[in-house]
Amino acid sequence: MKYMLLMQFSAAGTDFPSIDTWTQDEVRAHIAFMGEVNAKLTAAGEWVDAQGLGGPQQARIVRAGEGGTPVVTEGPFAETKEFLAGFWIVDCESPQRAVELAAYISTAPGPGGRPLNMPIEVHPVMSAPSQEL
Repeated sequence: MKYMLLMQFSAAGTDFPSIDTWTQDEVRAHIAFMGEVNAKLTAAGEWVDAQGLGGPQQARIVRAGEGGTPVVTEGPFAETKEFLAGFWIVDCESPQRAVELAAYISTAPGPGGRPLNMPIEVHPVMSAPSQEL
């Protein structure tokens, strides 16, 4: 079954210091860890996709307005404390395995090399109903 693992960050910096305050070496170590995660998932046959996302200041919220015309709210969003920083889609045998992967990803290094223990949401990816007649 496929699962989406969502990496959350706090814009308020309450969980750990904002990444823009980290040293270049700390950022490199963090990115290297993410590359290692992807390599391990690929080797295990569990990797489907993974992407980092732009910060909340680059995000937009879009709704259909009058006549379907897009109504766009631009960031940053002062009321938002957490934001989606990236995601993985994995294909693994059980929900327990998806939780194990999320726990491992949560240990990504942050300032001083300490594990961030950031929250990772685990969502099953719903499949389309069978088209059999």
